[in-house]
Amino acid sequence: MEKKTRAIGRDLPISTKQSIEICNYIRGRSVKKSRYILQKVIEKDMAIPFKRFNRDMGHRKGRMAAGRYPIKSCQNILKILNSAESNAISNGLNVNNLFIKNAITNKASQPLHTGRKIRRKMKRSHVEIILEEKNDRKEVHKPKN
Repeated sequence: MEKKTRAIGRDLPISTKQSIEICNYIRGRSVKKSRYILQKVIEKDMAIPFKRFNRDMGHRKGRMAAGRYPIKSCQNILKILNSAESNAISNGLNVNNLFIKNAITNKASQPLHTGRKIRRKMKRSHVEIILEEKNDRKEVHKPKN
């Protein structure tokens, strides 16, 4: 029985670099904890630690060095997370045992702006979130005879 579900956001108008940092931070966490983190970032109560794309970036309070509050990116990723959870409910998975198995961000096509900013490219990203149901009991591997 397949215990995975996923949701994909295509051509989202968000920064790819910010999305990569957000996905790296929420990967492996439960859906409830990830939703809490994204809500706190939107309210500017908690910062996302930037480990890779952090040149000329200020430090934040807490146990992190460089960090930011990418509100627009968090709002879009939160929508995709809610969509993935809805898919899990429709597939009959237990919502309390779901965790983020994989969160991937890819660069999308960059169309040009129109008008006076004709030579400036737009920011676009693809985001995919895969949820998996975690088993509470450990599986015992039997040796083959």
